[in-house]
Amino acid sequence: TDAQAMTQKVASHFKISQRDILVASTGIIGRFLDMEKINQGIDETVGKLNNDEASGMDFLHAIMTTDTKLKQSYREFEVNGKVIKIAGVAKGSGMICPNMATMLSFITTDAKLSPTELRNHLAQAVGRSFNRITVDGDMSTNDSVMLFASGLACTENLGQVWQSEFGENLYEVCNELALAVVDDGEGATKVFHVMVTGASSYTQAHKIARQIAQSPLVKTAIHGGDPNWGRIICSAGAASVPFNPQTAICSIGDIVVFKHGLGENADLDRLETIMKQKDIWITLDLGDGDASDVVHSCDLSKGYVDINAFYHT
Repeated sequence: TDAQAMTQKVASHFKISQRDILVASTGIIGRFLDMEKINQGIDETVGKLNNDEASGMDFLHAIMTTDTKLKQSYREFEVNGKVIKIAGVAKGSGMICPNMATMLSFITTDAKLSPTELRNHLAQAVGRSFNRITVDGDMSTNDSVMLFASGLACTENLGQVWQSEFGENLYEVCNELALAVVDDGEGATKVFHVMVTGASSYTQAHKIARQIAQSPLVKTAIHGGDPNWGRIICSAGAASVPFNPQTAICSIGDIVVFKHGLGENADLDRLETIMKQKDIWITLDLGDGDASDVVHSCDLSKGYVDINAFYHT
């Protein structure tokens, strides 16, 4: 296959196994890449590889497609006098849902951990970040998050006492990149977050949050600055999990707009100000338990339609 041919060519340049090469790509589904260009690009790129900042920025620019903004994140923390570094980049702008989808992220660290430890940390971090975003409710065949560890910062594996700190810093890198993907959603002008609390289970909280976050009617209301709580409550009811509006309280920003089955007499001037902001929080308390979850999304604009109506042609 083309993917195998790519790994073989790269491996031959560096005299390493094909199994050590990972292939990542996005593009039009079903359309083959031009291997003549790919092979030429590999040959040209090998001679330009470097570990300086400029080369890192070249890589970051190279993975952009419909992206309009660079997406990068960095964290560091200290272990027994040694600084552990985690750095990540990502690309992604459309077809983002439900689990990553049409996005690529590459994360590096100089920490020393076993493959199993790295895999466990990455799975937890991705579950709380890249799997908590949506741009348009559509997914793709091409999505990858890769974590590479050189182990150069220390001679021994991170002790168990430092594992949680590594995991939390890795999550922060992933979450910053995930939010950057939403902020750069195709045609997006605003970001909004749906926090569901007081749920009887995590599943209930997540399904309701995601249903609201990817609702076209909610997304267009966000775009137009319309504090339409009816669309939010209807989306919650369409999530295929139990939902009782008689116990629910919904807020936009810090203003309660719906409580126990009825709309609230909210301050419309303050609501208008909140809805004009570029970053908006919607909170829905189900009044049914202690579980919660959050999903991050963006508005739906004419710009999104323009990009995707002519993407193939």
